[in-house]
Formats: sequence, C-alpha cells, structure tokens
Amino acid sequence: MKNLIILLMGLFFVTGSIACKTDEPAIPDVNVENNDENTRDTMSNQLKIKIGSKTFNATLFDNATASAFKARLPLTISMSELNGNEKLYNFPTNLPTNASNPRTINTGDLMIYGSNVLVLFYKSFATSYSYTRLGRIADTSGLEAALAASAAGSGNVTVIFELE
Repeated sequence: MKNLIILLMGLFFVTGSIACKTDEPAIPDVNVENNDENTRDTMSNQLKIKIGSKTFNATLFDNATASAFKARLPLTISMSELNGNEKLYNFPTNLPTNASNPRTINTGDLMIYGSNVLVLFYKSFATSYSYTRLGRIADTSGLEAALAASAAGSGNVTVIFELE
C-alpha cells in the first residue's frame, strides 16, 4: 500500500510538471535594444520645459494624450496669457483626450483643454472646467516669475518642450 501511494504521488508530480511546462522563456531578454531612435525617445516620460533662461523638469502621465503630445516634440511655441494664472497654446490639430474635472488646478499642471488647447498653469485655483491631464512640473519654484519675465509685457511667452 505504501508503494502504491509513493507511485501515485510520483505520477501526480510528473503530470503536474508536464502540465505547467510552457514554450515561453522563463526570463525575458531585457538586453534587446530598439534601434529606432523615434520610438526610443518617445518612451521617456521626462520632459524639459524651457522658459527664457530657466528650465523646469516635468513628468508626463502615461496616457494617450501624453503619447500624442510626445510625438510632436521637440516643440517651440508662443503661449498666450489667460486669466492671470495660465499660459495656453492652440494646436492646429486635435489630440486624443479623456477630460474630467480636477476640481483644483495646481501650479505646474500641464493639461489639455478641449481637444487642442495646451495649458500650463502657474497659479493654483479651484475650477469647474474639465481638462485632460498631460503632466506636471516637479519643482515650480520660479515658474510664475519666468513666465512673467519672458513675456516682456506682451503676455506671450516662448516655451520649449523637449524630452529628456
């Protein structure tokens, strides 16, 4: 009887081992490099935002809007003033969006209003509008001053967006 139990246990072990076997490698090859420069560059979610002599580091969110935005980079644009708390730019074509109301806009938020308006916020405030989140500046120290100084009284400011 003892031999029969040992034999059955061995049979279950062998059957279980065969059933769990796959043709997939146990560890994926992580050393494969992608030689397509455009694909490699757009994989980064780290963004540099240059305003005059100041550079701000931002992180883009992982969404379809950010992917479409990254495909347009590097980008040098003239952003207009709106409401004393944000700079905006109208893209000539739409981006994919998934708008929602954030309730509060924070200094350093980078968002899309509608389907083609890029908005960089330099003051925090409550809002009833809906936006698609694009990214966020990590350290906003000096952001408002950089936007005001670069605007030189016109309200428009040149901003450069590029991936790190």
